[in-house]
Amino acid sequence: MTSPLLDRHGAVAGLGTDAPVAWHYGDPTAEQRALEAGRAVADQSHLGIVTVTGPDRLTWLDSLCTQQVAGLVPGESAELMILSPQGRIEHVAGLVDDGTTAWLITESAPALAAFLDRMRFMLRVEVDDATAGWAAIGEAVSRPASDGEPVTWVDPWPGVTAGGTSYAADPAALSGAVRPWRIVLVPRETLAAEIEARVDAGWTLAGTWATEAIRIAAHRPRAALDVDDHSLPHELDWLRTAVHLHKGCYRGQETVAKVHNVGRPPRRLTMLLLDGSGHSLPELGADVLNAEGATVGRVTSVARHHELGPVALAILKRSVDPSSVLTVPTDGGPVTAAQELIVNADGFSADRPPKPGPTMKGLLMGKGCAADGGDLPG
Repeated sequence: MTSPLLDRHGAVAGLGTDAPVAWHYGDPTAEQRALEAGRAVADQSHLGIVTVTGPDRLTWLDSLCTQQVAGLVPGESAELMILSPQGRIEHVAGLVDDGTTAWLITESAPALAAFLDRMRFMLRVEVDDATAGWAAIGEAVSRPASDGEPVTWVDPWPGVTAGGTSYAADPAALSGAVRPWRIVLVPRETLAAEIEARVDAGWTLAGTWATEAIRIAAHRPRAALDVDDHSLPHELDWLRTAVHLHKGCYRGQETVAKVHNVGRPPRRLTMLLLDGSGHSLPELGADVLNAEGATVGRVTSVARHHELGPVALAILKRSVDPSSVLTVPTDGGPVTAAQELIVNADGFSADRPPKPGPTMKGLLMGKGCAADGGDLPG
């Protein structure tokens, strides 16, 4: 659905998955600064909204997803994933429950709603793709909803939630890139009025150029861009907010546990600091090349940051030397890219269990994944 905010003076439409909302409103640099200062609002009405009602909704969702949500209290936020049987990421959603309805904010609403509907069986739950009736507004604050405010999801990134763990190369580094962010849900017909009220109160209206630049700088993965058919949560450091390692069984749990306990993810998410001497940015999906010209990864997100210059997120082979300077092709010629590590290049989490003793050494836990720390196949 195309946002009514695109009719606003100065609005320039986004590209690709962000085409329904504005890329910027005339001053992307000021919009980024306002986001960093916590005084900006962003039209996020291109996000999907799935609702789940019924008395069994939270325990049922808990049985299907990676996160522990059965005990979620009204107003509390969580992030969850639905995985394939092989542990690959299929859906990612922010979840907040208001006491009667579980609200799922996602970039795959039709497919997620269809999957959930197929899994209802005899439980007392109802699933609805509510995107047509509800819209999302992004705010650069991390405060939960106060009494009388609409349903609000608070992004837990970059904290490590209960039951989670971090694959970050330097967990302390993320403390300098915290991105306060929450999503407020409003009836779609009131979207323009809700945003105008915030602008009238002194907030800056920011487009996706600004929100993406700040997201990339905060190392925050995004399902619509940074996930492909082979993505494991570990590769994106997503066990910190979306996976509970000690909850009950769910689809894909065996792979999650196996990679965390005895394996290593075959790829890793990294931030690329691109040479800004030119004016060209790589296309999404562009190859990342090593010094020998071999492809070692691909660009998944890209933006021009108001301080860092051109930046990108890329999925690389884990074996790529973290200190190596890489190259990315653009329309204006190849540009060099230095790595800022996100996921640890050794493939181990912060609380990886110790290696098994000699009685377990060499026991295969799956093809190519040895109990003494072997690699998981790509």
